Amino acid sequence: MSEASVPTTAAAEPATAKGEQTRRLILDTAMRLFRERGYTQTTMRAIAKEAGVAVGNAYYYFGSKEHLIQEFYAGTQAEHRAATAAVLRAEPDFAARLRGVLHAGIDVNTPYHAFAATFFKTAAEPTSPLSPFSTESSGAREASIALFREVVEGSTAKVDPELRADLPELLWLAYMGVVLYWVHDRSPEQAKTRRLIDGATPLIDRLVGLSRLRVLRPVTREVMQLIRSLRQ
Repeated sequence: MSEASVPTTAAAEPATAKGEQTRRLILDTAMRLFRERGYTQTTMRAIAKEAGVAVGNAYYYFGSKEHLIQEFYAGTQAEHRAATAAVLRAEPDFAARLRGVLHAGIDVNTPYHAFAATFFKTAAEPTSPLSPFSTESSGAREASIALFREVVEGSTAKVDPELRADLPELLWLAYMGVVLYWVHDRSPEQAKTRRLIDGATPLIDRLVGLSRLRVLRPVTREVMQLIRSLRQ
């Protein structure tokens, strides 16, 4: 019997505290095996065996390896939001809020740095459901964009009204660029990524402020029209 044909309902545990523990065990085991063996080399059967659960139970909680990764995305996004609560609550300055959120994102993902390099080969495929731009990743993506919306709306920054609605998504795209750099950063403790954040944040802050200048508004509008056209 192939992994794809394993029953998903047999011996399934109810949604109880024990069931939640089993779900957590399967996810934690999968992430450990992904780090140790790589994503493509780790099967659902191997995850179930290592976790000490029936293969059917593993499929009951997670229909595929992709579902495990989507759960991982959701979990790290929740951790990211929690890690930014203090700075977003206390700091009104846009640059400080953005810098805090970017650093917090790297903090949350740091334990997975060794895994990220091998996993990126799969996630980078344009058709992969694990891509941060995929339909399957829309929940985590929207949650992350909402966090950057909070960065903007809770700040004292004066933003061109034409730019304000799209700025959170642009900041998320910038964050994706930081994450990509971090994936390939081999400096001790990814210190170069930290320098990138500290250097880029004031530049972004300056560009956001300059967008309100009348002489630059036509350029801002052209850029936004281009970005919107690419979404279609």
